[in-house]
Amino acid sequence: MILPRYHISPSRIPGAGKGVFIDEPADKGSILIAPDAIPRTWTFGEIEAMPDAKELLPATVRWFENRYTISTDWPDECFVNHSFEPSGLWHLGFIFATTRLDAGTEITVDYRHLLAPGQEEDFHDAQSGRPIVGFTWNESLRASSQALLGLLG
Repeated sequence: MILPRYHISPSRIPGAGKGVFIDEPADKGSILIAPDAIPRTWTFGEIEAMPDAKELLPATVRWFENRYTISTDWPDECFVNHSFEPSGLWHLGFIFATTRLDAGTEITVDYRHLLAPGQEEDFHDAQSGRPIVGFTWNESLRASSQALLGLLG
């Protein structure tokens, strides 16, 4: 669930399609998005073994360790785009504001937290051109925990 008022509009990130933009300011460290409906999780191996795995992978998100959800219905949260300098910090399914965000800011996160370890996105980072490759669980948890502590002071 997206907590601040928001709208979906064309992203300002080249090639990204649509994005989520907040309609009100958000304080540094505030929760922008919180999980609200996770009916089931799968291991990455279970997803890879599905006959339509190639089509499902773009709708797959890691939540913890080796457990993933598949959201083929594309709720609004699915329009959060990638950035290596994100406006939001992904931590265990929550997205926290990385700085004070003004109304009109696009919510972005570092997709490396959402991908399987070593999984590479079909596209590269729009700003740097670098590939987007999934962190291991320990790398993701360590980095997001340290970043969250930094946000909260």
